[in-house]
Amino acid sequence: MTMHNIVNQEQWVAQRKALLVREKEVMRQQDQLARERRALPWVKVDKQYVFDTQQGKRSLSDLFEGRRQLVVQHFMFAPGQERGCAHCSYMADHTDGALPHLSQRDVSLVVVSRAPLASLQRMREEMGWQFKWVSSGDSDFNYDFDVSFAPEELAQGEVYYNYIGQPFPHEDAPGVSVFYQDDAGVVYHTYSTFGRGVEVMMHTYRLLDLTPLGRNEDALPYTMAWVKHHDRYQQAPAAKSCCTHA
Repeated sequence: MTMHNIVNQEQWVAQRKALLVREKEVMRQQDQLARERRALPWVKVDKQYVFDTQQGKRSLSDLFEGRRQLVVQHFMFAPGQERGCAHCSYMADHTDGALPHLSQRDVSLVVVSRAPLASLQRMREEMGWQFKWVSSGDSDFNYDFDVSFAPEELAQGEVYYNYIGQPFPHEDAPGVSVFYQDDAGVVYHTYSTFGRGVEVMMHTYRLLDLTPLGRNEDALPYTMAWVKHHDRYQQAPAAKSCCTHA
């Protein structure tokens, strides 16, 4: 950390008020961006997707649970893995507290992974999570929404992720997708975000951005190298990155 200027309270307030002008400008820009996001056209979801849930087989429409809007966290957890991605877990750690507030705004949230339901439930219990976590392993859902990649795609050295062709080191990737269901039960895909866009679920980062040291990641071997499953912070150093956060 570089040495900062030390000033009196009057000087500090003057500089803080100057920064506040910039903060308000950025907030207005974010408000406008949100309006433009909501104005995007929608795509009708014609394919029937089936998910394994604690209540049995369910459709995408069922996951709305009677609400009109659905947010999906695409959680990296492939069949055969012991645990899902630590970075996706970091996202999921912020979810449970938001659920009652989202439901008041006509929004359901569900986490989706390709691993078998039994694996998801085991990790969910280990982590103390309460949100709904379902398996898409028997459907094309992950592939159709560009967060899972076939072996032949990976072998070519480039996959379609975050709206471009790029190298990617894993068979699954993180993302957030949003859907709307109308009164007739028709489901539409309205939005998806990937890469750094998934920071929308990382409230801890928003708080770190307020602190003097910030995220403090510049000297790390890769972004988010410090992040672990929350029950493993007292164990060995973080493992190799499980996703690209860029």
